Amino acid sequence: MNKSTGYCIAVATADDGFYKGFNHTITLGSKMLILALTLWALVSPEQAASVLASVQGMTLDSFGGYYIYVMALFALVCFVLAAIPKYGKIKLGNANTKPEFSSFSWFSMMFGAGIGIGMLTYATGEPIYHFANNPDIIAGNVAAKSVETLDSVYRYSFLHWGLSAWSVYSLVGLSLAYFSFNRGLPLTIRSGLAPLFGKSLNGPLGHVVDITAVLATILGIAVTIGFGISQFTSGIYNVLGAEWMIEAGKPSTVAMIIALVVVMGLSTLSAMSGVGKGIKWLSNMNMTLSFILLAFFLVFGSTWLALELLGKGILDYLINFVSLAVNVEEKGTPLGDWQNGWTIFNWAWWVAYAPFVGMFFARISKGRTIREFILGSIMVPSLVCFIWFTFVGGSALDLELSGQANEQIISADISAQIFVMLNLLLSPVVAKLMSIVVVVLLLTFLITSADSAVFVVNTINAGGKTEQHSKVHIAIWGCFLTIMIAVLLLAGGLGALKAAMVIGALPFSFIMCLMTVALLKEMLSSHQQKNNELAQKYT
Repeated sequence: MNKSTGYCIAVATADDGFYKGFNHTITLGSKMLILALTLWALVSPEQAASVLASVQGMTLDSFGGYYIYVMALFALVCFVLAAIPKYGKIKLGNANTKPEFSSFSWFSMMFGAGIGIGMLTYATGEPIYHFANNPDIIAGNVAAKSVETLDSVYRYSFLHWGLSAWSVYSLVGLSLAYFSFNRGLPLTIRSGLAPLFGKSLNGPLGHVVDITAVLATILGIAVTIGFGISQFTSGIYNVLGAEWMIEAGKPSTVAMIIALVVVMGLSTLSAMSGVGKGIKWLSNMNMTLSFILLAFFLVFGSTWLALELLGKGILDYLINFVSLAVNVEEKGTPLGDWQNGWTIFNWAWWVAYAPFVGMFFARISKGRTIREFILGSIMVPSLVCFIWFTFVGGSALDLELSGQANEQIISADISAQIFVMLNLLLSPVVAKLMSIVVVVLLLTFLITSADSAVFVVNTINAGGKTEQHSKVHIAIWGCFLTIMIAVLLLAGGLGALKAAMVIGALPFSFIMCLMTVALLKEMLSSHQQKNNELAQKYT
């Protein structure tokens, strides 16, 4: 029991045998559920794809408003905690704790694990899509594919990749870091609920919480890797021109599965080396490559338009933030369908990613203050996303507005849009060289995301122990993840992966709501306890 809190959270782990150091219930329970999903998709691929799509639709329809409001709540709580001095200055750890990683490595690992792959895909794909269809266009306020549309393009792009989105990671990470480093509890998801459920979390309730987190992590990273290998395959095709890699304008399933095996093999090797070696080194590398690619678009892209879009987009986003954050469209209407397909789907995706990224953020953030943690995990990543979306997406929009692209970018598959843009901007030889840079960057993002996820899953299975995990268990989870993604791709492509992720995210969103209440309860009670101690001292 932690004497300062009265909480007694301890996850039992095996003392010997194959699962030494791991909790049998969490490890085997999560493996069995993932195996059941994989076998179902393997044995009845059409039925699995159909049922998953149907349940996804019902989930988005029934819980759309709920997702909107809880995302707004998560952002509000984070900013309130950062803004109030007595909470913001609290250090994650004791007063003498120093950060384990430099600020550059810290931010690189957060950004690489948190969003790198999606940013490369959607920095072009989302602005281009909203250029042709967004709520302002649907409402008849602006014409599609026009100069007047540009303001609304970034209002919605920034909504999906800005403050609300990153606050999901920040809230989970802050909760886990605080209860682990300041209250002496295990670094695992159930610890975030200690003020509400206490020692009852040592039994089945705690196991359910951790298994839910493992499933959300696996399904969330599966979708991200699915999108990543799709774009990776398109990039290889753009360099080599191998026709078998593309079917009907999209990456072929065979090519994607080959890419998946390569990526997951490398990521498993990286995970075996630990956070301080492979993951840190690759994160620094992909951050450096990101700056190189961004500098390229700064020089060769539509710089002045991008700067204009960045400034106007941030201002418009901040002015409309509250209304955007809490707006719920009527179900069954064109606006409601758009919100389901974009905003609510995005919120489910961020929530599914939250246990993995939040725990990883917590693991690497000991020694930071709460304010530093929140600003570092919300404000800075949001700004970097905004820069990427305006410089990369803005260049694509300029090509379409000028007529030079002739809708080649708009009509391309989302995985290929950045490569189509490079082909239009550059000579064939230079376009191939820049495509190679994007492919290498994608590969490093894929590896760091996957190996970080495997590390986090093993941490949860080990009851919060962050020491170097058995290489055998790292390899097993790498294989589990690879096989599940491959089978779901065969069953229904990226659609099946997305549907499974949306369904798996919902239970964890409920846990996040409880974590929010628990964190606020702990902060308030701790402050009240200090006030009482001071009152007794001076009376």
